[in-house]
Amino acid sequence: MAELVTTDAAALARAAGANLDLVRAPFTLPRSRLLVFAAGAGGRRTVPVDSTAPIEGVRVCTAEYERRLDDCEVFREIRVLDAAGAALPVTDIQPQLIEFGGGVVSLSFAGPAALSIGLRDDAAAGDGPVTVELHGPRGDASVPVQRFPLGGAAASVCLAIAPDRSATIAVAGAAQHREHAAASERLWLDWFANTPRVRPELQEMTAFCWWVLGANIVELPALGNARAVVPSKIGYVGLWQWDAYFIAVGLSHGDPELAREQLELAFRFPSADGQLPDVVHEEGILATSDDLPAADRETLRRAGSSIADPGSPVPLTKPPLAAWALRKVMDATPGDDEWAKALLPTIARSQDWWFTVSDLDGDGMPEYGHPYSSGLDDSPIFDGPLPTTAPDLGAYLVLQDAELARLAEHFGVADPGVAEAHRARSTATMAKLLELWDEEAGFFRARAAGEPVGSYAVVSLLPLLTGALPVPVLERMLAALDDERLFGTPWGVPTVAVDDPDFSPERMWRGPVWININTLLVEGLRASGQPERARELAERTVALVTHGGGPHEYFNPYSGEKAETATTAFGWSAALFIELAVQLSA
Repeated sequence: MAELVTTDAAALARAAGANLDLVRAPFTLPRSRLLVFAAGAGGRRTVPVDSTAPIEGVRVCTAEYERRLDDCEVFREIRVLDAAGAALPVTDIQPQLIEFGGGVVSLSFAGPAALSIGLRDDAAAGDGPVTVELHGPRGDASVPVQRFPLGGAAASVCLAIAPDRSATIAVAGAAQHREHAAASERLWLDWFANTPRVRPELQEMTAFCWWVLGANIVELPALGNARAVVPSKIGYVGLWQWDAYFIAVGLSHGDPELAREQLELAFRFPSADGQLPDVVHEEGILATSDDLPAADRETLRRAGSSIADPGSPVPLTKPPLAAWALRKVMDATPGDDEWAKALLPTIARSQDWWFTVSDLDGDGMPEYGHPYSSGLDDSPIFDGPLPTTAPDLGAYLVLQDAELARLAEHFGVADPGVAEAHRARSTATMAKLLELWDEEAGFFRARAAGEPVGSYAVVSLLPLLTGALPVPVLERMLAALDDERLFGTPWGVPTVAVDDPDFSPERMWRGPVWININTLLVEGLRASGQPERARELAERTVALVTHGGGPHEYFNPYSGEKAETATTAFGWSAALFIELAVQLSA
């Protein structure tokens, strides 16, 4: 990837556009639920990526919470045909438009819920007539193929897509299409004007990652059209709690207002006892096992999981990193902190919830009552019975109470006992966390319903975040990070130790490298007095995203490529690439 030395929004948009292929990165618009793929792409996570065949048609789907793209198809294929009936290929893709046939025809958005397809102004009559051909959704024989010749007063076609995926089609002139394309371009240029500035060799990927964050904005109409930056419009169309934390950290370097909005949305629906929900989405929230989508529950049943049908509702949340995220956003945007002060009570009550409700065995160390609450759903530490005592959760709780103490002092909370109480609980939790250290094995060992878990997973490294490990323990953990038999793989830190029987380089949370875990380890190394190691891991992580072709969900630790089943244009990977790139460029 070439070095990019520019602060020009148009140049940054072009740099991002170089990564838009309609397969890994669909054509979309901030706030829109519409996605445009190459015909035949989308609809499943495993996608072809190296084909050199031209794209001769596009597919349109909507992005909906917990619905497969195949079930959200609006047009199976849209083709642009020349006078002989041959398809004009896609010849350029930029954030604001897709060009067919060298620009004779282009496709753009006409606002968040419509697409416009029209002739170029100077398309000569000698080019011959051009026709737009629309094929309805796959399997719906009631929708006939529709054809619209373009020319004269009918030089464009506007496709308005309703929430029920029905389409209203209207013909219009060239001027209307030109106005739609110009409006889309202005929107994207405004977005790219805020692209964080980083080292030249990191700027092109930063521009693409900034595009990902803009592209992943959706509106939540039931919440006053609140803007949620979702993990992905391909499969993750909601605001997941800890995704929101990581995404807010990246956004804070270019759009602080949107970063704050992510945190405010994540904190908007606490339960009466303080629990924060796992997901906020257009239909409500996911806060207990009763809220699980039917497809999720069926998947758990097929896997023989005991958590598919619990005897009573199990709370679902995400790891307690709220105060960490709040501090990171505050640090990136110094000045008016009143917005953050207003969120402190909600974070403090959520922290209390872990100790009062999720300490399921009453020993002073909270547990995960459901794998989903860990964010690491498929980790082998959850293969045994629940609840799970996990070293990552202990580390997060130590960190969060320490952050809450600092924030209470920063904001001058009237009662000095508030900060003291958080600090005392952080110290007590640290003592409980150290009880999980297995001296013989040399790692922090998780427990399943009180019994030791055999798997050596990356959760055992996250106590680095506390910055308070005894020197002998720290030295063993640093050695594990270097050991190629454990976590010293070429492209960052795998989520399970290489020599563990549960290690799989392609299986979610059982071996692949995740950008959020690498970033937390960068934070942990820095907190543990290892700034050189932290910087080295940060450099390897941004190199991984560049080498792998973009901010994918997770990566093979040996090849550095997208894992086969990982989704693409993933929000926290994009946001944390930006966070690390900004750090490395300081």
